Amino acid sequence: MSGTGLRIVLDQPEIPGNTGNIIRLAAVTGFELHIAGPTRFDFSDARLKRAGLDYHDLAVMTQHENLQAAYAAVQPERIFAFTGEGTTHHTKIDYRPGDTLLFGRESTGLDAHVKQDPRITALVRIPMLPGRRSLNLANSVSIAVYEAWRQRGFSGAV
Repeated sequence: MSGTGLRIVLDQPEIPGNTGNIIRLAAVTGFELHIAGPTRFDFSDARLKRAGLDYHDLAVMTQHENLQAAYAAVQPERIFAFTGEGTTHHTKIDYRPGDTLLFGRESTGLDAHVKQDPRITALVRIPMLPGRRSLNLANSVSIAVYEAWRQRGFSGAV
């Protein structure tokens, strides 16, 4: 488990730049990052490397064949699935070590069967104005990570 004890799981990310930004986010916050495939890009993609800059070596990141393999490796205590269909705001959760923040693909979000999995603790929503489709994946992950980290007293930060 990471220094914060919190984890990010990306299910089938599609855009290398978003994933690179999330790698950088994981490195600077101490969150573990788990990427469940299949991905629609190669991890040697220049856009991914450019977005992550030199933070790849500082992030605790693991690639998994699929979401089930990620769950088996992480053995999550609680899973918060971030979706526009969520009924719990991200600020209403009392985040604790062992929690997993789950995010879906940029184009479609989390699959229905993932949201219905009994291991999901709650479907979580980041508030937005009505009539807007979605936030960028990297932005959504950042909002959720910083709220969880803030609640943990920015553990490990200077």
